[in-house]
Amino acid sequence: MGFGDGGTDADAPVEVTADQLSVDQESGIAVFTGDVMIVQGAMRLTAPEVQVFYGEQGDTIQRLEARGGVLLVNGEDAAEAQRADYDVESGRIVMLGEVLLSQGRATVAAERMEVTLETGQAELTGRVRTVLQPENGE
Repeated sequence: MGFGDGGTDADAPVEVTADQLSVDQESGIAVFTGDVMIVQGAMRLTAPEVQVFYGEQGDTIQRLEARGGVLLVNGEDAAEAQRADYDVESGRIVMLGEVLLSQGRATVAAERMEVTLETGQAELTGRVRTVLQPENGE
């Protein structure tokens, strides 16, 4: 199954906006809270809280963990879940907990969805449910 139009550049800058930021220099973790929005290329992720884990040098983002009701939008596709883990280096996002994927009129529900942003490839697992619509819309 596809998600978005593919071609999202994992090397593109990651822009984060939020109401509040708390940084722990020792652990290299930043916690953004309050209406958090993350944008990277055409991909947009929103959540109430996002933890950002930096690399050893503190100048690169390794991964992001979003919690508390996450919305991921890429192109015309959107997915909701309870949490999302984004490995920035590999360009992979794993969404967990009551995942709902919307693609036009089609919706798919599952417990887990893994997306590779570069290719737009998505895999849903964990009691996958969908309603297939006939071509004529009846």
